[in-house]
Amino acid sequence: MTFESFRKLCLSMPGATEDVQWGNDLLFRIRGKIFASYNLEPPHGLTVKAGPERSAELLEIEGVERARYVGRYGWVTIGSFNALADGELRELIHSSYQLVAGKAPRPKAAAKAARPQARRSSKPRP
Repeated sequence: MTFESFRKLCLSMPGATEDVQWGNDLLFRIRGKIFASYNLEPPHGLTVKAGPERSAELLEIEGVERARYVGRYGWVTIGSFNALADGELRELIHSSYQLVAGKAPRPKAAAKAARPQARRSSKPRP
């Protein structure tokens, strides 16, 4: 995987946006919540959410480390695109997106539509 294919994959996710924050971090978000990031300055690295069990497995691989500040929440930083096979990296990015999207706040209109409507009684009120 290359930086461009990583970026293209992240932006192909429904509702994904990108922006640069903290000076040199390219962030990919879903509804305002980060699901992946890439450090634009050396040392380069991409950070994704893997969850506690998966992150423990990944930390056994050379080139993968606990992400600074958010590692305790299951985030990992992958030092280079060569640390994992392309398919595994794609799966990890998709998984990160799903984990974050599931907890990201919904827009008010979508949240309102998702709530069940109250039933109205056909009986007239006295």
